[in-house]
Amino acid sequence: MIEVIAIYAAAVSLLIGSAFVAVGVIGLLKFNDPMARLHAPTKVGTVGIGMLLLASILHSYANGESSVHALLIMGFLFVTAPVSANFIAKVNIHRGACETPPAPPRDDTWSTLDTPDADMDAEPNAPE
Repeated sequence: MIEVIAIYAAAVSLLIGSAFVAVGVIGLLKFNDPMARLHAPTKVGTVGIGMLLLASILHSYANGESSVHALLIMGFLFVTAPVSANFIAKVNIHRGACETPPAPPRDDTWSTLDTPDADMDAEPNAPE
């Protein structure tokens, strides 16, 4: 009974993974800007391939085998995909292939316990 459920779950995982891969490929082909193109393959790399590997794990379980290699692939994929996406984005920013993000506002208090002067003036009746 558990094997049948695992096979159906593997089939559903294959369908979901295939749908994400198809949408990612379409997005990669249709988007014009490199930064917009970056979004589609990163979702395929995490969700789509993750679901396909989950289907492999479930199928192995249904056959009574272990699937340590699929778990290792999934772990490696989830660690490396965000790093590679970050590097691709940084290359596009440094090449000038996209708009440079705006500079953050000057704020010396974001990582300290200091209260900005503007906040002190805005709430004169606040208890200390």
